Amino acid sequence: MKIKPLPPLNSLVAFEASARHLSFTLAAEELNVTQGAISRQIRQLEEYLGKAIFTRANRNIHLTATGLQYYQSISQALLDIAQITGEVRKWQGEHKITVATTNAMAALWLLPKVAEFQNSNDEIDIRILASDSVLDLRRLECDLALFYCRTPPADMHVTTLFSEEVFPVCSPAYLDKIGNPSEPENIFSNTLLYLEESQRDWVNWEQWFSSVGLPNIQPRNRMNINNYPMLLQAAMNGQGIALAWGSLVDDYLQRGALVRPVEHVLSTPSNFLMLQPMKRGVIPSTVKQFKQWLLEQLPNEIGDRGLV
Repeated sequence: MKIKPLPPLNSLVAFEASARHLSFTLAAEELNVTQGAISRQIRQLEEYLGKAIFTRANRNIHLTATGLQYYQSISQALLDIAQITGEVRKWQGEHKITVATTNAMAALWLLPKVAEFQNSNDEIDIRILASDSVLDLRRLECDLALFYCRTPPADMHVTTLFSEEVFPVCSPAYLDKIGNPSEPENIFSNTLLYLEESQRDWVNWEQWFSSVGLPNIQPRNRMNINNYPMLLQAAMNGQGIALAWGSLVDDYLQRGALVRPVEHVLSTPSNFLMLQPMKRGVIPSTVKQFKQWLLEQLPNEIGDRGLV
């Protein structure tokens, strides 16, 4: 939809400076143009509005009632534009890196590691954009993206981070609460934690049961959560059993905050990926440095993960 009516935009800048200084001369000095150029811009704006916005007397100018009302709105609008422009410009340049990733990868994998990079490279600013849909990559301006997806988006350089391993996890306290059963039917028949379908590529309980050769066990209770870090927190709180993606929960398993109640694991051809837009022009050296550092954080091999 076309935005209208809009006056000549250059005249708005001239008007804001003139109204702020109450002087065409000072406005001209600020904008590095002649006083005549400012007068022409103001006249053009008044003709467009059909109303006077300044009164002129003895080389002094004052805002009319219409001019004051218009100035208050235009001034705030220009301030908003300046602020967002400054924010956008801040994240451009050799020492700025923008990383797009999911809430899960940001909270569980990237943020715990990135502090080490910042400690060694304090001259580099890192911006993290969290979105749970890989489709948002078409709208996100980023240098690198970290996503789990079965089919990578087009126009991306793809680097595999780690393969997908999916298995159930819960807290030791939860197992104690349900009596430490040994049979899968008894383990999964109490409370299961479900990730809602915001991340459609991720495996759900029905798919996992089928893939590892177990019947589709229906729990007595279920809890639906649309945020994966919150889902894992519920599991650590002893509220049920969640499906875990191996490399995202290794720290929790090593600390004993989570355990694996069964040995079943689903390994699929899907992977967690590093994506890099193809049409970004020259890649800054800092982005190359950060990419190499991320690859060095990958485990050489995944050992036993907390089986009980």
